[in-house]
Amino acid sequence: MTAQAALSQLRIVAIPRLAVGGRWRVEAMRAISEPLLLWFTKGQGRITIAGVTRGYTAHNAVFIPPGVMHGFEVGPQVYGTAVFFGRDSNVTLPETPQHLRIREVHAQQEVNVLLDSMQREMDSDIPAHDRATGHYLGLLSVWLERQAIKAAVEAPKPDAARRLVARYTALLEREFRNGTGVGEFATALGVTPTHLTRCCRIACGKTAIEVLQDRRIFEARRLLSETDLPVAKVGEALGFTSPAYFTRSFQHLTGRSPTAFRREV
Repeated sequence: MTAQAALSQLRIVAIPRLAVGGRWRVEAMRAISEPLLLWFTKGQGRITIAGVTRGYTAHNAVFIPPGVMHGFEVGPQVYGTAVFFGRDSNVTLPETPQHLRIREVHAQQEVNVLLDSMQREMDSDIPAHDRATGHYLGLLSVWLERQAIKAAVEAPKPDAARRLVARYTALLEREFRNGTGVGEFATALGVTPTHLTRCCRIACGKTAIEVLQDRRIFEARRLLSETDLPVAKVGEALGFTSPAYFTRSFQHLTGRSPTAFRREV
């Protein structure tokens, strides 16, 4: 794919706009197929990445690689920028999730200038604006790499519980559509369901089944709101054994039937 075609997939979005259509779009566990950088400039909340929950505040940069489960709170006082790099981005990016607390004022100013410059070039039709966007994007990747290297020196290694939950969420992301239960996930990971749930509570404050349900119901909401797939087919695509079981589960977890949810959105 050409550099220009890859840049066409680049998107810069104000973080509050990510929750348009419902806060479930950002708060429920899900994964996307492209790298994502979140730069928070105001407010605070909690963010869960690969099953591990941490607090975030202003001047936190969070990088999430494609395919990594995540969800975060977006309250009315939270502001910042989300950079979606596109599926075919050709810039160098971290291979693992990063939660960076940017304390140096010059580093905060640097990323703000880069993001503003990128947005200005993307909105422009002056000659070579696409090349300028690409160069700014490269500088953003350099900034992210340098901040990640700085943070790696101080970052504690994850304990056994968090390592297990990260493995669980990675496996869950691959298999959640197959109707696989927590017991089967635990067996695949070589632990008991009780131990897996205990570790999930430590890492993110949820049980193993709550993490699984959150991921499946997010996907159900997405399919109901973004496709014309019949309700029964949505349940079938997510491994529910019958349309009635899907409807009961969806209503129990969201307070609305699948049909009512589709009608409202």
